[in-house]
Amino acid sequence: MRKTVWQAARATVQLAKAAVLAFGSIIFITVLLIAATGTLLVVGAGLLPETVLLIRRIAGAKRRQVAGWTGREIPEAYQPITGTLRERLRTATRDPGTHADLLWMVAYYGYGWLPCLMLPLWPVGLVVDGVWSGLLGRQAVVLPLIGRLADLDADWSQSLLKPSPKARLAVRVEELTQTRAGAVAAHGAELRRIERDLHDGTQARLVSLSMRIGLAKREYDRDPEAARKLLEDAQDQAEEALAELRHVVRGIHPPILTDRGLAGAVRALAASSGLDVTVTVDGLEDGAGEGGPRAPAAVEAAAYFVVAEALTNAAKHSGSERAEVRLARARTGLRVRVRDEGRGGADESGGSGLLGMRRRVAALDGTVGVTSPAGGPTVIEVELPCVW
Repeated sequence: MRKTVWQAARATVQLAKAAVLAFGSIIFITVLLIAATGTLLVVGAGLLPETVLLIRRIAGAKRRQVAGWTGREIPEAYQPITGTLRERLRTATRDPGTHADLLWMVAYYGYGWLPCLMLPLWPVGLVVDGVWSGLLGRQAVVLPLIGRLADLDADWSQSLLKPSPKARLAVRVEELTQTRAGAVAAHGAELRRIERDLHDGTQARLVSLSMRIGLAKREYDRDPEAARKLLEDAQDQAEEALAELRHVVRGIHPPILTDRGLAGAVRALAASSGLDVTVTVDGLEDGAGEGGPRAPAAVEAAAYFVVAEALTNAAKHSGSERAEVRLARARTGLRVRVRDEGRGGADESGGSGLLGMRRRVAALDGTVGVTSPAGGPTVIEVELPCVW
């Protein structure tokens, strides 16, 4: 009996929360229906996006309430309401997630009274079940009903609030659109960097090389010694141009990845970073054919640049002398984790390269997590999906 009373008390608390939310939802829907026509005719449609955002918050409160009772999270699938007024109105009226929320609110308008009506069962249940179990030795029958009612309220809300396949598809399309825009921006920035490096470095050295060879040809018959000096300078210019080209090539796809694999390339980065870096590799090929399989070239390149950017930031900004890098093979892809014990406070808007890192990873449908509280540590965690 004691256990039954405890379960009934917990269910009563859940029903009380549901009753409060139902009461608020019913008032909101009533006011919304009354004000909708006047709003559209008098004030205009500018309030509609804000109303939809309020509906999302109410539905989110119900999702959290149901999750607290059942232990099962109800995911959200909303398109962001941003941009111009026309764009916000289009998203607010066409988002399938909003349609699901409105359907739930209309249904809740009907069955939301259920928790309010069933709350009085608590005192009745105590009396009836006390007599039923104490005098007759039978199991309680009224108090368990309260728990079943809480389950029923949660099940109905869960079935109505869970995202439909159409809503999930719409959110996925929006994510891919943003990812593509980021990838295009990152690709454009990379092309501009390569063009700048070639124009300011390699091209200038090749022009100088051509001029020196031309001068050497003119001086060859008149002054062989001067021609020889010009050719020596031309050779120096050629070597510098080759060094510039190697630098550009490394920015596109580092040859060390091909030669040593990701593990070997990251160890080389660690050795040249100026920090005391500990590298841990789990389940990846080490470049000598030992260990696990290699990730696809594009994934290896993205992981390499993530580590390079993170170690560069740590050396420049963190104030720490130590860092840790972990590369791990996961069932769904490759995981990269870089940690330093510096001062923290990494800011993506501060030109630290984190935005470029996110765009590079997002182009491969990966994820980036950055934790950098003031005082440190800074931890960057990246997951790059791939098939092994």
